[in-house]
Amino acid sequence: MPGRRALVLVRVRGRSMLPTYRDGDVLLVLRGGRPRPGRAHVVRLPPGTDGSPGPLAVKRITGPAPGAPEHWWMDSDNAAEGVTSFDVGPLAGGRIEGTVIGLVWRPLG
Repeated sequence: MPGRRALVLVRVRGRSMLPTYRDGDVLLVLRGGRPRPGRAHVVRLPPGTDGSPGPLAVKRITGPAPGAPEHWWMDSDNAAEGVTSFDVGPLAGGRIEGTVIGLVWRPLG
């Protein structure tokens, strides 16, 4: 998703953003721009320990990381699941790919 500002559709996978977003939801995302604390964003998680690229994930940006300019604290809406900054530390601004504008479609069931 890196690049200039554009609207894209993203499908949620997993349960880390319950109850706000569910597995299979389709979100409208504004790619690029500055992080907005309190809003959900699409982020690139840090690389795995084996060097594999970090996956894309939907996370809530809660604010700037204290003492770390241009780094942001991320959290899951579901306290029981998901990777957060408690697990991997704050994210560099370049790892925030876009801001979730809203829910476009939710599967039945």
